[in-house]
Amino acid sequence: MELVISLAIGIVFGSGIWLILRPRSFQVLAGLMLMSYAVNLFIFVMGRLWVDAPPLTPAGTTPNPAVLADPLPQALVLTAIVIGFATTALYLVVMIGSRGLTGTDHVDGKEPEL
Repeated sequence: MELVISLAIGIVFGSGIWLILRPRSFQVLAGLMLMSYAVNLFIFVMGRLWVDAPPLTPAGTTPNPAVLADPLPQALVLTAIVIGFATTALYLVVMIGSRGLTGTDHVDGKEPEL
């Protein structure tokens, strides 16, 4: 299970890097989003992968940390999702403004000569 999720995180992060190196603004934005998703998955997996383990202590029992899932990575990922959404909206507004000012969506502001 850990190998599969590690490979998936690596592929998503690698795809994000590849998109960041592209010349168009939208591709750079999509690459940043993919990289943030990969980091969120990484943070989530750092709390260990549990199957059918409750994140909180059931009522009337004594807490045993060995059988409970860690809720901290879940809270961190939820916060990172909200921050990622806000920064993506900011990048989108800047990208649209740059397109309006330069007339192109290339990162360097110039159309390639063919």
